[in-house]
Amino acid sequence: MTRRRWIILGAAALAAIVLLGGGAVAVGYALRDRYEIGTADLFGTASPSPSATPSPTPPPGADITGPLNMLIVGVDTREDDPTWEPHADAVTILHVERGLKTGYMVSLPRDLLVDVPAFPKSRYRGGRTKLTEAMSNGSRRGDARPDVAQGFQLLAQTISRYTGIKRFDAGAVLTFTGFRKLVDALGGVDIYVDQRTPSQHLRPDGRGRSAGGGPAGYGGPQMVYEVGMRHLVGWQALDFSRQRYLPGGDYTRQRHHQQLVRAVLAKALSLDVARNPLEFDRVLRALGKTLTFDGRGRPALDYASALSGLRPEGLKLVVLPGAGVGRGSGYRGEQLTAEGRKFFPALVAGRADAYLRTHPAVVTKK
Repeated sequence: MTRRRWIILGAAALAAIVLLGGGAVAVGYALRDRYEIGTADLFGTASPSPSATPSPTPPPGADITGPLNMLIVGVDTREDDPTWEPHADAVTILHVERGLKTGYMVSLPRDLLVDVPAFPKSRYRGGRTKLTEAMSNGSRRGDARPDVAQGFQLLAQTISRYTGIKRFDAGAVLTFTGFRKLVDALGGVDIYVDQRTPSQHLRPDGRGRSAGGGPAGYGGPQMVYEVGMRHLVGWQALDFSRQRYLPGGDYTRQRHHQQLVRAVLAKALSLDVARNPLEFDRVLRALGKTLTFDGRGRPALDYASALSGLRPEGLKLVVLPGAGVGRGSGYRGEQLTAEGRKFFPALVAGRADAYLRTHPAVVTKK
């Protein structure tokens, strides 16, 4: 991956990378040379590099008017194993309407059964498999070290075919480590836990659970997130958002992930990260190289400035209905219902609000 020096304004778990916006533009210019945020060709279509010396007039991103589609992916890269193929564990489409004041955050199940196209770069011949595996299938190179950006390219192509969204204006990848560090940099977040959520992965002290006969292959004491308003630090927030062995399965996990994104946004805004140089500096240092961004030739600063008017309350969090295909050892993955699949044609045609009015249950309330 190439590395360029660009500032990312704020950031709040995945979608919030570009949502904190405008107020820190001047601060961003002043600090931009202190950080190296990863950039890469995430779509396989190299774009010309923007000028390294932005002009204060017109403001960055002034010509971005929307609508916009962004693909934002959380990955488990297993940093301790450089040969581990990345999996797309949290896939979010952020659609922002024209005028950039309202938008939709849509989650796709990681186990969604999709047709993945052939991808000559990794010698993948194509096939029907889980969405999470599109990234790993695309990441393979001639050596033993997989390429996350190359894997993102195949994932983006797969999602475009499935949803009918022909082009994503920007993309970002945030690792699990980056998510944890971000929440800690914000001093933790407050979130309403809407159902009792036992952790399959961690003990109450944050250490990993031992092997056992549980649903995810773990046993022994486990962290439990009880119903009610809770303050979560980084490891707890990440752990909570990953749990899917719950009533509702991966669709519950998608809802919790979106609720957490909104909680992180709210905390970042309460700290006035975009306008407070000290908070801004601390958040950027926390993210570091755990974030990779592709704005198709435009820096994230442009998108952050353009989206400065978009706030958490302007986002509708959408979890589309679906069900598992197969059971037990015969489980193959997930598929959206016929009604759930209708959302994407409505989105592409600019009729998402009409769809949501007739399907209010797909909008996350808290």
